[in-house]
Amino acid sequence: MKVIVVGGSAGSLPVLIRLAQELPDELPAAVLVVLHIGRHRSFLPQLLQAPGRLPAANACDGEPIVPGRIYIAPPDHHLLVDGPALRLVRGPKEHHARPAIDPLFRSAALWHGPRTIGVVLSGMLDDGTAGLQAIKQCGGIAVVQDPADARESSMPESALRHVAVDHRVDAAVLAGLLFALASSQEATAMPEVPDSLQHEAALMLNQGDPLEHLRHIGTPSTFVCPDCHGALWHIDGALPPRYRCHTGHGFSQRSLEHTLASARDDAIWNAFRAVQENAFLLEGMAEQQSQDDAAEAARIRVAAQVLTDQATVLQELLHSAPATLGCAEPAALRKGWLA
Repeated sequence: MKVIVVGGSAGSLPVLIRLAQELPDELPAAVLVVLHIGRHRSFLPQLLQAPGRLPAANACDGEPIVPGRIYIAPPDHHLLVDGPALRLVRGPKEHHARPAIDPLFRSAALWHGPRTIGVVLSGMLDDGTAGLQAIKQCGGIAVVQDPADARESSMPESALRHVAVDHRVDAAVLAGLLFALASSQEATAMPEVPDSLQHEAALMLNQGDPLEHLRHIGTPSTFVCPDCHGALWHIDGALPPRYRCHTGHGFSQRSLEHTLASARDDAIWNAFRAVQENAFLLEGMAEQQSQDDAAEAARIRVAAQVLTDQATVLQELLHSAPATLGCAEPAALRKGWLA
């Protein structure tokens, strides 16, 4: 049996619905889907089941993988392949996302090798690129939605730039291609699995000594993980550049920039709030002192004005901050009604 793993983000929902509608019920493969939904309530199973011929549901931990079914990563859980079964874990985020695409793709590649078909759809930044690389390293097939056909071209473009992609297609022909690939009887031998994939998978599952895993795949960098504040290690030879910390969080260079930019804005907003609150407090104190000690009240007002000036500077910083390389997901997706 072959396994089709599909990853998408912003703009991929219409493609997923069309795919579910057009895949035939005699599909000789299981379909595993990750959409960047975070912790929000998900209606993706209902959306894919309603128009489709294949049963679609959130995956359950430990359930067997059966052909002709669509398994969906539920909110706040990575979906992984574990031999003939599925695993759900609340492991470390990758690209500041859970569920993320790369963990699913990597685990499918490790277990099913050349029987794995990976598909990257519309989305921002570059989740899915490293996962497609793993699928190709293990003899599988890489499929990417044509960036010109994607609402958000960033993820497909990253995959095309860094992976020897086998098929670049529009959404209109995706179902037919996947059925043909899944039905093909062409046999491909399982190549030797790179040690680096084994070490990254072990980090995700918190297996073994994390520092030993990191020493095998990378070197210490000058950056700190924005999710847990541990040291980040640069993954040797990774293109696009990637990083991991010893707790397992993973980032590409672009997803790290995006996450650090959010942390930067939060830090400046917190500083602005603290300085402004301090100025408000001093102004109140000065008002109280004005009845008894005019000189002390004047001194406090000077201090309050200094803080007000600092708050103005921080506010200007917030308004002039550069845009991040990737925008946030659409508001509808953040609210959870799209998926």
